Amino acid sequence: MTVPAFPEKEALRVVREALREDLGQNGDITTRAVFPGPVRGRGRLVAREELVLAGIRLASLVMEAGPFPGADPVRVLEARRDGERLGPGEVLAVLEGDVRTLLAGERVLLNLLQRLCGIATLTAACVAEIAGTGARVADTRKTTPGLRALEKYAVAVAGGENHRMTLDGMILLKDNHKELAGGLREALSRVLAGGHDPSAIEVEVDSLEELQVALEFRPGWILLDNMGPEHVREAVRLVGGRARIEVSGGLRPGHLRPWAEAGADRLSLGALTHSVRAVDIGLDI
Repeated sequence: MTVPAFPEKEALRVVREALREDLGQNGDITTRAVFPGPVRGRGRLVAREELVLAGIRLASLVMEAGPFPGADPVRVLEARRDGERLGPGEVLAVLEGDVRTLLAGERVLLNLLQRLCGIATLTAACVAEIAGTGARVADTRKTTPGLRALEKYAVAVAGGENHRMTLDGMILLKDNHKELAGGLREALSRVLAGGHDPSAIEVEVDSLEELQVALEFRPGWILLDNMGPEHVREAVRLVGGRARIEVSGGLRPGHLRPWAEAGADRLSLGALTHSVRAVDIGLDI
């Protein structure tokens, strides 16, 4: 599997803001009081449970950002690669340098790394669950404000698919658009009147009747919202390859395969990012 490009610019912005939040006005006063001068040391990022690694580059970004002013940056050695699966006790990376930098940057690094690895670990489990069906697992825009680029990177690292990153990524007609426009047919007519390519449009439908209306406009994607596997199977039959089919709403990790086997092209889960459990990673200095 090809690892996607790490979102360096967004990650650096997140790291700087997180350090500002954590260090306060006067920095790590405890570490400064205990260690007034440089102290050389080594830290190890250690997996406390099985995980899929995502975001190891953050170790360098946090330590190079200077969480302890005046101390030398910490070097990152022996780092594993994003996308690797690690077990309890395995080392993600070794960090070497002034322990004051390690201590001051520890919490920010762990907060971010544990969350991204949690997302990657859950995504990998979902991908494995529907293996062989032809369906893909995708994320949504239900991300942590400010962390979207990093969270979607973690999904992609684990073999998931990124849905639109921003609202300008594609046209996606949802329930509120339809209601406010006076119905699906009117909403789609307005979109096409605006010059948008139908093949680049996705339309959410709540029933097989709405599906028939959507197909009149030849959209590229049909989003089946809160439909059970049998309804999805019937929708796939009705579409007959004229559009690709996404299923969303009510999908839960560990219970995905019936929807994938019904013929959906993509299963999108907000749970990958909005309610994921951070994995347990320690920094042993």
